[in-house]
Amino acid sequence: MGFINFLYSSNEWFLKTPERSLDEAYKAALKIKQLEDEHFNGQKVAIESANYGSNTFKYFQEDLNKLLGTVKGRLAEFRVSRSLLSPGELQQAKVTRLNPLQDKSRPSAESQLPPSIIINKLNFIDEILARYSGRLEMDELVRVIRPARPAPESLNSGEIANNFSGGERSQLVDQMGESDLGNLSDSTGLVPRSILGTFAKIQRDLDPKSEQEYVNKYRNSKLKTSISVKFILILIIVPILTQQLSKAFVITPLMDRFIPPQSKIIFINQDLQKEALEELERFQRGLEFQVFIGNSPEIPAEEKAEKVKEKANEIAEEYGRRSNDAIKNIIADSLSIIAFTLVLLNSKKSLIILKSFFDDIAYGLSDSAKAFIIILFTDIFVGFHSPHGWEIIIERTFNHLGLAENRDFTFLFIATFPVILDSIIKYWIFRYLNRISPSAVATYKNMNE
Repeated sequence: MGFINFLYSSNEWFLKTPERSLDEAYKAALKIKQLEDEHFNGQKVAIESANYGSNTFKYFQEDLNKLLGTVKGRLAEFRVSRSLLSPGELQQAKVTRLNPLQDKSRPSAESQLPPSIIINKLNFIDEILARYSGRLEMDELVRVIRPARPAPESLNSGEIANNFSGGERSQLVDQMGESDLGNLSDSTGLVPRSILGTFAKIQRDLDPKSEQEYVNKYRNSKLKTSISVKFILILIIVPILTQQLSKAFVITPLMDRFIPPQSKIIFINQDLQKEALEELERFQRGLEFQVFIGNSPEIPAEEKAEKVKEKANEIAEEYGRRSNDAIKNIIADSLSIIAFTLVLLNSKKSLIILKSFFDDIAYGLSDSAKAFIIILFTDIFVGFHSPHGWEIIIERTFNHLGLAENRDFTFLFIATFPVILDSIIKYWIFRYLNRISPSAVATYKNMNE
């Protein structure tokens, strides 16, 4: 009897899991709403929504993070548990269930909430989560990074001097065409731009909103750095994990199961076969050498043939494994490239933020640092000693994919690709860097000479 009651209780607990999880998520969302109404004037929990110090805000932030974790965890439990229930079980969960071994007058579980109440709770939870989702912050950051481009004819040199300075002016000039740049550089005013810029700086410092603008810029910069670093890690980790996990848990078991051992490839290319024959020949000569120098007694022909046969089987097994690994690498690398492409296609906003992040780093470098990085990059990839590095890279790539090394392709690649890359770098220096930072180009020429 006790075991049957336990089964009925377990069944009722499982059928009530979606409702219970949703109710806990809803209660946590209500607590977040209560926190906003009582301490942040009905706005989201943020440092600019109320006049709190950093320590006080951290106190509220910790409570908010706990509640958000509860909401997201219980919401995930709601989705998973509901997906495990069939439509018949969901319908069964909506009616009162009785344990036939219990009192018929006492229901064992309450009826489930109607769909309208469930939808209202989910809508309320979505409204709360939307305020603290990284996607909304990312959308706001993208709007800040990519403001509406002003019409060139509506700007003059005085406005640029007053409203933009340093890297901001360089980015604005970079967005405008060369003809617009010429018009701006040719226009002159009665008052020097440096004086106008000084007055503009004083005006910004006296502006009551300047402090809030500084805080917003700091938050945007912090958010941009966080998103960029995470996105870089995703771009690195996702392809690597896809390659390793697919090879270990998908491709290898399928090949071992559906490809018979006798039909497995031993030598995927002629280079591997040549290496195997050379290794077997070295083994035979090693046996003869040991006999000649007296370290080993004379070996009968039959025993020598048996040892050579055993070594041949070992070599065949080893090179067969290398050939199979090459096939697995081709499939796994293809899957990793697909995963990398999907990440890029689904992260257009992250790409915009990442580009702005790298632009900020590049603009923040000194002229000598920019020149040093350019010289270092060009010397490694297109310099005098670069062919040796490219040769090693191509050789490792061929071995990884199980391809026979083609010396003609290697020499042709080394003779063309570094030249093309060098031309692209020189064009970029002439076309873009010379316009953004002429002093960096001058420093680069002096260091390169």
